[in-house]
Amino acid sequence: MSHSPAAERPVTLAALIGVLGIVYGDIGTSPLYALRAALLHFSADGIERWEILGILSLIFWSLILTVTVKYVIFVLRADNRGEGGILALMALAQRHTRTPRGRWWVAVLGIIGASLFFGDGIITPAISVLSAVEGLKVISPHFEEAVVPIALGILIALFLVQWRGTATMGKIFGPICALWFGTIGLLGLIEVIKEPEVLAALSPHHAITFCAYYKLAAFIAFGSVVLAVTGAEALYADMGHFGRKPIQLAWAAFVLPALALNYFGQGALLLSEPESIANPFFLLAPEWLRLPLVILATAATIIASQAMISGAFSIARQCVQLGFVPRLEVRHTSETEQGQIYMPQVNMMLLIGVIILVLEFKTSDSLAAAYGLAVTGTFLATSCLAMLVFRRAYGWPLLLVIAVFGPLLMLDLAYFISTALKIPEGGYVPLLLGILTFTLMLTWRQGRDLLFLRFRQDSLPLKSFIARLPQSRTIRVPGIAVFMTGQADLVPGALLHNLKHNKVLHERVLFVTVINEDIPRVEQRREVTELAPDIHRVILRYGFQESPHIPRELEALRDIGIAFEPMQASYFLGRETVVAAAVPKMPRWRQWIFTTLSRNAVPATEFFRIPSDRVVELGVRVAI
Repeated sequence: MSHSPAAERPVTLAALIGVLGIVYGDIGTSPLYALRAALLHFSADGIERWEILGILSLIFWSLILTVTVKYVIFVLRADNRGEGGILALMALAQRHTRTPRGRWWVAVLGIIGASLFFGDGIITPAISVLSAVEGLKVISPHFEEAVVPIALGILIALFLVQWRGTATMGKIFGPICALWFGTIGLLGLIEVIKEPEVLAALSPHHAITFCAYYKLAAFIAFGSVVLAVTGAEALYADMGHFGRKPIQLAWAAFVLPALALNYFGQGALLLSEPESIANPFFLLAPEWLRLPLVILATAATIIASQAMISGAFSIARQCVQLGFVPRLEVRHTSETEQGQIYMPQVNMMLLIGVIILVLEFKTSDSLAAAYGLAVTGTFLATSCLAMLVFRRAYGWPLLLVIAVFGPLLMLDLAYFISTALKIPEGGYVPLLLGILTFTLMLTWRQGRDLLFLRFRQDSLPLKSFIARLPQSRTIRVPGIAVFMTGQADLVPGALLHNLKHNKVLHERVLFVTVINEDIPRVEQRREVTELAPDIHRVILRYGFQESPHIPRELEALRDIGIAFEPMQASYFLGRETVVAAAVPKMPRWRQWIFTTLSRNAVPATEFFRIPSDRVVELGVRVAI
């Protein structure tokens, strides 16, 4: 199996500290609520020793199997030119799928995973910050009423500072998370030393005994156990930022031991003081340390939320570039870091969702029911795509793929069923968000495909148009005309409309087509073909992690002898108005969604960074 050099970056201390802040923020804050949420299901008649050991064993082995084996050992190998994440995996799987129907199903899996990721992106900040602020209730019951307003204040402030970028905040993320993991590990270790019998839970037979006794009811516990592994997807999604090795090393050497010690510490505390179920995480700390721990936990959850928000921006940009959602505004917040972006529309939607969730659910326990479904759905989609990639792209024998991923897929399925049982309690939230996002993405993708099909049917071949041009006696006027076209081999509609109405053509003409590749970054950006004297076709290729900048690329054409003067250039774009065909190809409601999305897409001029005072837009009606 060939590895990308981008995934094999050297391990430095700076990279390891950066990984702690960005990659492990989400999974690192799970001890705040995971063990308590799982045990609360069985606490009505008091919690027995074997139940505590059973749940602990389930959590520990989930961390080993789902995070360590599945993600750290296997899935991190499946990088798309150094990039990870569900969409990078989908693009990799599509590249090795032979039939159009197969590619379509792979795309559907990717869209499902991405849709659920956005549901997760709304719930993570809400549950994380709420669970940290709830530590105030351990300090004093008088804080009960203040939890929701304080959590809302923190979350609103977090979303409102996104436009500044993460570069400045990123510098303090890593050290705070290093302090966080060190603190929770130490607090757990102290309790484990006092109550060493809790280490019996390392044996998987406690987990098996628990499941055998409770049978179907164990699925309810599973739905909360999965909270301990939420954030595992971030290990893979952030591979492009740090490389594979720092992520693997930070997990094995620091994060996993700290998490395991903290969970076992909470278990040890519950064995000696069952009443500490009220909030075992904060009760691990001596009284004098509880307020500083609440402050540190709040800082850690803000970092976890920030990592999720940045991830949502990144996934949203990939969705735009891969053609799953309309053009959205992308602002670069760093001169040097390509990956640091801010997307106002995505930020606003996440903020509205988070506010609604906090006001609706009010406590982290209530939100725990809503949380798991988005995560487990993404786990399932990742496992299915990974099986395809390891079989097709890396040539693993079928038996080996089944032996490795079969048990992991069954575990993901168990998680998914357990969280699906919680749909009435709150699991409907990510489900509805996922269905809504999936419908929008699929509608946009199908609408664009129909639009391109209609263009191909109605357009003239470019070659024959260029061949007839000398005989057409078209008047040529000074200047440069840049025609933006999605189909490199067809005459752009804007050119035909310009000839029809203005009856002139500029002396120099560039047909510019932007092609989005299914790789993170392209090495060969420009492909230039001379079609006739002073008429060139320019194909610009961009990866799904890049943002187009057309004027800059056209100015670079001077290097190959094409004179391009920005002040002489006029950009011609077609603005499509979609109308229903006599026999519509889409149901009316989906057509309405597609038209609404088209109307609200960021204008091509803004997305491609074309100067607005140099643009000529020509309207065209397209029936689909």
